Amino acid sequence: MTAVTRDAVQLSGGRELSSTVTIWTAGFGVPDLAARSGLSTDALGRLLTDETLTSVDDVRIVAAGDSAAPSDLPFRMSCQAATRIGAHAADTVLSRLAGEQPVPINLGFFGQCISLGRRAGIFQFASKDDTANGLYIGGGPGAKLKEFVCKHTIKHLADEARKPGSLTWVKDDERQELLRAKRGEAPATAERAA
Repeated sequence: MTAVTRDAVQLSGGRELSSTVTIWTAGFGVPDLAARSGLSTDALGRLLTDETLTSVDDVRIVAAGDSAAPSDLPFRMSCQAATRIGAHAADTVLSRLAGEQPVPINLGFFGQCISLGRRAGIFQFASKDDTANGLYIGGGPGAKLKEFVCKHTIKHLADEARKPGSLTWVKDDERQELLRAKRGEAPATAERAA
C-alpha cells in the first residue's frame, strides 16, 4: 500500500482498490536498543533469550514484554503477552537475586481482540498455542469485551505492583514440545518411556 485517499487504496504496483472505509493498522515495532547494543536479535530486533528471558549473550540482561524472543520463537506482540512476559522477566530477576535458577516461561493464550470504535469490536477465541478457533464475539458485545480486557490489563498491572507475583496466566505446556522439535530432540513422552 502506498497511499489511502478518501475513496480508494493505492497499491505499490499502481493498482487502485476502491474503498468506502479503510482501516489502516500500523502494527507493532521493537525499540532498537538491543540491536544498537550489539546483542543478538531476531529479524524484528527482539532480544534473543532463553526460555527464562535471559539474553543468550549475557546472563545479566533480561528482556521483558514484546522486546523478547525466547528461543527465537517469540510470542505474538500483544498486551496479553507483554504483561505476562514482563511479570516473568521480573520473576527471573528476583530468582537470580535470590541465587536460584529461574524457571522457563510457560505462557498460553485465550484469544485476541480489537476495537473498531466504541460500539464495535471482535474478540476471537484461541487455543492455548494462540491458534484462533471458530468462536468469536463481535459487534457491540465484542467492543464491551475488548473494553473489559483493557480495563483489566490496567488492573492486573496495578495489582502486580501492589503484590508482586499475583499476576497469573494461562499455561501452554506444548511450547516445550515445540522447542524440542525445533532443536531436533526427542519428544518428552519418548524420553519418559526410555
